[in-house]
Amino acid sequence: MKMLFSIAFIIAASFLTALAQEKNSLTSLDALNQLAKQKVSAQANVPLADQKAELCVGADVLEAGKVPNYVRALALLPNAAKPFAITFRAYLYEGSVAPETKMAMGVRIVQIYGSAYPAIHLQRLLRASERGQKMLAAFKANDLSTLSVGEQRAIHYADLLTRDIHGVNDAEFHKTRASFNDSQIVELTMTTAFFNYFLRFCEGTNLPLEKWALDEPVAKISAPKFEPLTARISLVSNEQMTLGAETMSAAEAQAKNPNGLGIGIANSQRAFMLVPNITRAWRAFTGVSRDYNQVTREIKLHVSFAISMANGCRYCTLHQVQGLRRLGVQPSKLMAMARDDSQLSPRELVAVSFARKITREPAKLGKADYDALVAEFQPQGALEVLLQCGNFAYMNRFTDGLRLPSEDEAVHTYLETYGKSFEEVRKAKQ
Repeated sequence: MKMLFSIAFIIAASFLTALAQEKNSLTSLDALNQLAKQKVSAQANVPLADQKAELCVGADVLEAGKVPNYVRALALLPNAAKPFAITFRAYLYEGSVAPETKMAMGVRIVQIYGSAYPAIHLQRLLRASERGQKMLAAFKANDLSTLSVGEQRAIHYADLLTRDIHGVNDAEFHKTRASFNDSQIVELTMTTAFFNYFLRFCEGTNLPLEKWALDEPVAKISAPKFEPLTARISLVSNEQMTLGAETMSAAEAQAKNPNGLGIGIANSQRAFMLVPNITRAWRAFTGVSRDYNQVTREIKLHVSFAISMANGCRYCTLHQVQGLRRLGVQPSKLMAMARDDSQLSPRELVAVSFARKITREPAKLGKADYDALVAEFQPQGALEVLLQCGNFAYMNRFTDGLRLPSEDEAVHTYLETYGKSFEEVRKAKQ
């Protein structure tokens, strides 16, 4: 009996220690708000479009008359600016999870990394509703127990998946699944992935905080009325069926592209179809941003490969190997890349080194880090590399977070290249 008590005590103590470590690793909102005041005078790493520039017209989709710097920062990729503004709004106000819950997930993510710029914008949005104000009060008190079980589970899900793309184990997933149906689980995953993308974009560009964001702490937004789903299962919607038809058509066109992956409709795309309105906005933005190609596809795939390897993402790593092989990269180089950087060119190494740093510690990027990108790839190319880094902060969490199975073609190419499974190669490297 004493032994059982001792074991129980040790387990309980370990659990409490883990909770304490988690809390201690979070930056308080008060600290983030103080850091934000210094951000007003920050010098952006990229040119910011003039408020009256054509790319800003109609980009005030959250608040009339206000185009935030995260939209203006896409001046070098002007066709992507308005789609990104629409995407940001869609992630918050489309789907079937309450907007305030998704904002709160974003708050937790910026607390983990200590990122001040997005913290201010998320707090402004939360203050715009009574529900959001309650959530914000819970964060400031460092006590989420006043929130509903579903809200707490969503925030914890974002915390676990942000810290480790495999951080949501079976037990945690089932706890979350008790409050959300399949489509909502995908939406929670997309939301977590998006704020990991957004935070890295803000830090990489070193965005200055808009003075109006401090002067007007409550967002003046006309948000659509949220109607929560009551179904315990996901019902196939008209939007899902429409998006499915669009995806099939796009896959047929992509099959003719020699630079494609050659796997038809990827399983990631099948998962995205469960949340059609957000997916459509995200796909529009990423599609436009990919049209800018001052940096070659091969270098972008090297960036993706490095990030996916650093995060231990099975699904995305297999895709990068598939893509690099189809571009003609020799298996010998890919074998070496699984061990070290000895086969990378100096140009590739600049991009990969930046990618690893923004993956690990995005809020600790310095001007010198981004300047090195600009020196090698010019201003537009540097921004393309940054967006690619964000894409795979997103995709690693989405695909491995949901444990999506790899397509047969990607598995075959990986085995052909390495002679072992991803898990065997990763274990050997450790």
